[in-house]
Amino acid sequence: MTDPATSSPIVLGWRERLALPQLGIAQLKAKLDTGARSSALHVETLDSFLRDGAVWLRFTVRAGRQASPAVSCEAQALDRRMVTDTGGHRTERWFIRSEILLAGRRFEADINLTDRRHMLFPMLLGRSALHGRFVVDPANAYTQPRWPPAATDRP
Repeated sequence: MTDPATSSPIVLGWRERLALPQLGIAQLKAKLDTGARSSALHVETLDSFLRDGAVWLRFTVRAGRQASPAVSCEAQALDRRMVTDTGGHRTERWFIRSEILLAGRRFEADINLTDRRHMLFPMLLGRSALHGRFVVDPANAYTQPRWPPAATDRP
């Protein structure tokens, strides 16, 4: 893990590609939003269950467009918190803590699981995850190279 206290922030655009390796998601488009406190991930299904006395969550994530295959994920629940969306509506959401890989840095962040099907990006990376690690330049987008290379990028 990169320690944000010992490295300078990287300048990124308002939208970038990231990975969630612990969830088996190699690439996902995300909106970097310094106006949002928490990070959010679009899930299509969400169920809670007990494993060894702890609450776990089973959910599916579609990393690409609707035609892309859904990824089945499991993660231990961190907790449930009230979240206020941009419209001022308050809802209680499940949170997980997961590793994120962005711009060559690995770090953990709290992520709430919600329905973002009407949003342009399946993930929103909020200021709690960005703070001290990244600076967002809203005039830029996709500043980092694509990984893994798309099929059309291969020789």
